[in-house]
Amino acid sequence: MNIKVLLLPAFLSLALSGCIVTSAVNLAATTVMTAGKIAVKGTGALINAAIPDKDKKKDKEKKSREQQAEDYLEEPREE
Repeated sequence: MNIKVLLLPAFLSLALSGCIVTSAVNLAATTVMTAGKIAVKGTGALINAAIPDKDKKKDKEKKSREQQAEDYLEEPREE
């Protein structure tokens, strides 16, 4: 009976050690991904601060494309 009592915890600890390693790797990967996202967002904010007219230019281009699409749909077609 003593061997069974010792083998069960030993087996469970070996079986669960894979879960612990997976959790540690997942934590490390999540930390790296979060740090990368923060760095990218910060860089984007700096670029937007340095080039403030970038958004206005995109809005003008979008409105121009929308206007062209509306004009195309409103044109009378010859059949």
